[in-house]
Amino acid sequence: MPDQLHFVASEASEAQAMLLKLRARYGDAGPERASVIVALGGDGFMLQTLHAFLGRNVPIYGMNFGSVGFLMNEFAEEELTARLAAAAPARVHPLLMRAQSPHGLKEALAFNEVSLIRETRQAAKLRVTVDGKVRLNELSCDGILVSTPAGSTAYNLSAHGPILPIDSALLAMTPLSPFRPRRWRGALLPRQVQIRFDILEAEKRPVSATADNLEVRDVTRVDVAADRSREMTMLFDAGHSLDERVLAEQFLY
Repeated sequence: MPDQLHFVASEASEAQAMLLKLRARYGDAGPERASVIVALGGDGFMLQTLHAFLGRNVPIYGMNFGSVGFLMNEFAEEELTARLAAAAPARVHPLLMRAQSPHGLKEALAFNEVSLIRETRQAAKLRVTVDGKVRLNELSCDGILVSTPAGSTAYNLSAHGPILPIDSALLAMTPLSPFRPRRWRGALLPRQVQIRFDILEAEKRPVSATADNLEVRDVTRVDVAADRSREMTMLFDAGHSLDERVLAEQFLY
């Protein structure tokens, strides 16, 4: 049973108030001594927490104080230590984005997805290369996503991309409002692939690239690959694992 907890919370007033109550009830070992991080917020705050504790090898248990909470557990103030002791782990790996722009090269990690989106009224034009082979010479679209299994139920699902089991060795590439080629709806890719997006007519048709919550404007080229050297663990209540949530999401109507 974990005995070293550290609580963090989003800026929402309800989450901040509960943060104080939970610290008073269960204590707080601080970020350096903690064996479990308890995060109070929504999915966006869970992503922030994953990034904040990246490389610390400390599991993160989220409780929902947001609007969606797919990556969070239901909130309950009671029996937290028992829930943590019975929780099931889900291990996730981020994507590494390397975005080139006139301002230089920027690297960022994404646990959900890397997205490229047009900045103006004109459609983006992209060349899509996978493992050194051009797969689409010219994709005219609003944008494109590369999603991890953990992120496949987020923006990717809203864009009609496939839901991926959390332990699948796949990435989802999903276009946003593709115009040409009109019938292309995306691809499932092995997670070890190297993906490159070249932005065509970049000055006329500017594109931004975002890795989770970090955005790079006016990109000219974006490389995306899974980073297996980094791993984070999320904890989910017994019977409500991330695997079960991903499966259940596919039967909603």
